[in-house]
Amino acid sequence: MRIGIEAQRIFRKKKHGMDMVALELIRALQATNTSHEFLVFAQPDEDMACLQNGNGIEIILLPKSPYPIWEQWYLPKAVKKYKVDLLHCTSNTAPIFLSVPLVLTLHDIIYLEKISLSQGTNYQKFGNMYRKLNVPIIAKKAAKILTVSNFENTRILDYFGFPKALVQTVYNAAGNHFAKVLDEDALTAAKKKFNLPDKYIFFLGNTDPKKNVKGVLKALSILKSKGKLPCKLLMLDINRDYLQNLAKEIGDVSILDEIQFTGYVPNKELPAIYSQAYIFLYPSLRESFGIPLVEAMKCEVPIITSNTSSMPEIVGDAALLCDPFNPETIADALLKLDNDKELQKELCKKGKIRGNQFSWEQNAADTMSVYHKIIKP
Repeated sequence: MRIGIEAQRIFRKKKHGMDMVALELIRALQATNTSHEFLVFAQPDEDMACLQNGNGIEIILLPKSPYPIWEQWYLPKAVKKYKVDLLHCTSNTAPIFLSVPLVLTLHDIIYLEKISLSQGTNYQKFGNMYRKLNVPIIAKKAAKILTVSNFENTRILDYFGFPKALVQTVYNAAGNHFAKVLDEDALTAAKKKFNLPDKYIFFLGNTDPKKNVKGVLKALSILKSKGKLPCKLLMLDINRDYLQNLAKEIGDVSILDEIQFTGYVPNKELPAIYSQAYIFLYPSLRESFGIPLVEAMKCEVPIITSNTSSMPEIVGDAALLCDPFNPETIADALLKLDNDKELQKELCKKGKIRGNQFSWEQNAADTMSVYHKIIKP
C-alpha cells in the first residue's frame, strides 16, 4: 500500500500543535512499519533533521508557497505523480479535487462555531477563514474522518449530520520524552537557560482567544488584590503588546509584573520546565484535545483545567476543574490547590497514571487500521 501523508509544516522550527501531531504519527508509523510505503508530502524549512527517510518513509518536498496554494495545487499534483493509493491530510483541511480516497484528521470545528473571526492575529484570522470555506466541502468527500476526542466527535456529527461510522476518535498523546525530570543538572541547566523562577505557575497561553489569557490575567489580579498570589506566572513565547492590551482591559497593568517570560522553548526541552512547575494552569475556553494536559500529567505536575469541551475527558480525575468563563473560579482553584499539599500529591500520582494511557504507538495503530479498511491489502 502506498499511503500519502500531508505534513506540510512539520519542518518549521516553531511547530504548532498540529505539526507535532503529524510528526509524532509519522515517527510511530515509521517505527512499526513492516510492509507499506509512506510518502510524506511537506515543505522544506529550518528543521529538516526532525524526520529522516527510512523504514518505508520517503519525504517528498514540494515547493514552498502559501498554504492554500500548496494544498490545492501542488499537493494533488504530487498525489497523481507518485500514484498513492490514499491521502491522509493531517491538519483539518485538504485539496478539494483529489483522485484518491481521503482520510481527514479534523482536529476541531471551532472556526465553524459561533466565534468571531475578527479575533486573534491576522494569521489566525486568515487560517480560520480558509478552514471555514474548505472544511464543509472536503469533510463531505472524505472516506473517513479522524478526530481527537469523543467530545469533538460528537460536535462534528451534530454539526454535519454525518453517520456515526464516518467519524472515528483517535486520541493524541505526548512524546515519549515527556516524563518527570529528576536529573538535577538538567533541571539547573533549564532554570538558567530559560531564567525560571524558583516557584512558578506554568501557563501555555498564546494570542488565540480560546486560550483565555484575559481570564487568567483577571484571576491573577484577583489573587494579587487579596495578597494571596502564590508565585509568578511563567509564559513562553507570547506577544507582549497583546498582553499589555489585555492588562489594560482588566484595569490592572501592574499584573504584568507577576509574569515571567522564557521566549521560545523547543519541544524537547519542555519536560524540564513542566517538572519544576508548582502548578500547570490550562483553563482554555474550548479545546478538542489539549496535548499540554498529557505532557503535564506525564511530568507529574498538579493541573488546573477547564470543566468544558474535551478537557474533563482527557484528564479524568487527575486535575482540578474550574469554569474558564469565570475568573473567580480560576482564582479559587489556584488558592485551593496552593493550600492543599495532599491534593497536589494526589493529582500528580493520578496524572502520571492517566498521562501514560495515551501513546503515539496506539495512535498509529488506530490510524493504520483505518487505512486498511479503506484500501484492502
